[in-house]
Amino acid sequence: MQHIINGVKALYPRLNTTYRFDQEEFRSVKCDPKEEGAAYEMSFNLTGEQCKELNAICMQSYKNAAALETSKRKWPEQPLSLPYKRDDAKQGDWIGKAKLKGAYSGEATNPPRQVDASRKKLPDGFELTSGSTVNIAVTVVPYNTGTINGVSLRLRAVQVLELADKQESEDPFTEVEGGFSSGATPINGVEQDPFGLPPATPTPSNDLEDDIPF
Repeated sequence: MQHIINGVKALYPRLNTTYRFDQEEFRSVKCDPKEEGAAYEMSFNLTGEQCKELNAICMQSYKNAAALETSKRKWPEQPLSLPYKRDDAKQGDWIGKAKLKGAYSGEATNPPRQVDASRKKLPDGFELTSGSTVNIAVTVVPYNTGTINGVSLRLRAVQVLELADKQESEDPFTEVEGGFSSGATPINGVEQDPFGLPPATPTPSNDLEDDIPF
């Protein structure tokens, strides 16, 4: 079942390439599409009304799948897992999540299509920013493995309506008096770069925020 979720705020989008969650670093890292756990994914906020609409679609899709099941596997009356949860941080009333695996049956998938408000395709590698207003096209996928069951959202495409500025990581430190300074204080008696070059400009980090636990 296809569905478009309209006018939501993107949260922690990872669509420019595939990512997987690294247990040692405890964050999502870029990876090859065929690596285990590789996926394109994003979360998004939902108002109560938007979540009510999405819930009705997910429940109908689940019931349809249960009715068509031809094996002896029994589908519970209610799905165990749904692709949204209450928003404890109050960025919206609810938070949803959609993803697309990096590969199916060993074949790499195409990245979710990203277009602007006029439906013009955005360049490959375009990095959607958290807080942008978007429409999200998904496939609603009910599942039942016998052990777990539920409904997931397979990410198909994203339309960017308003692009938010990229957020820089916050500095977690406090000032320490008497410590090293990169300002006008001479270093080893040298007032400036002896090669006459201007100070290097730090490159902003491309690391994205850690995964929201679901």
